Amino acid sequence: MTRVHTSPIYRFAKRAIDIAVSLVVLPVVVAVTVVAAIAIMIDSPGSPFFIQSRTGKDGRRFPMIKLRTMVADAEHLKADLAAANARTGPDFKIEDDPRITRVGRVLRATSIDEIPQFLNVLAGHMSLVGPRPTSFAADSYELWQTKRLEVRPGLTGVWQVYGRDLEDFDDRVRLEVTYLSQMSISTDISLILKTVPTMLSRSGR
Repeated sequence: MTRVHTSPIYRFAKRAIDIAVSLVVLPVVVAVTVVAAIAIMIDSPGSPFFIQSRTGKDGRRFPMIKLRTMVADAEHLKADLAAANARTGPDFKIEDDPRITRVGRVLRATSIDEIPQFLNVLAGHMSLVGPRPTSFAADSYELWQTKRLEVRPGLTGVWQVYGRDLEDFDDRVRLEVTYLSQMSISTDISLILKTVPTMLSRSGR
């Protein structure tokens, strides 16, 4: 299996853009996070943050930060809901998940729950654009799927813009591998710009 090859200039520019954009939006990120955190605590007892181990570049696990959208003991309830999993393979998603709170539904519809991940971008765990990090570890991947682990995972990417209806993890990986073969600054900027209208169209459903 061929590895992803990118130029040093592209890697430097991509990381520079990650840091610059994250620092510019940081005041907004902090303000929105504080307001959302207060709403979460009013709606549902427990910490407003959900920190979960995710799989990043080269299969390394890292703590990904999200605003909590489910009840505090959601992870313990997951086993009881396994039969309702709508996805194949190690991925997990339930339609109309009963663990999601009222505020959580709003945060998910607007993707506000993902905003704290700009801190992951600053820390170097993630990039603005790339494959989404999975909750399951690299040893759950088939060999051909590990190609997506050759780059930093992203806040957004081709799946968020073009593949939201793909329920099968294999199909999702194939879409992401297509991005890996076309990576460039112009492609990344295009995906970032297309993410906002995609988010707005989802929130209006």
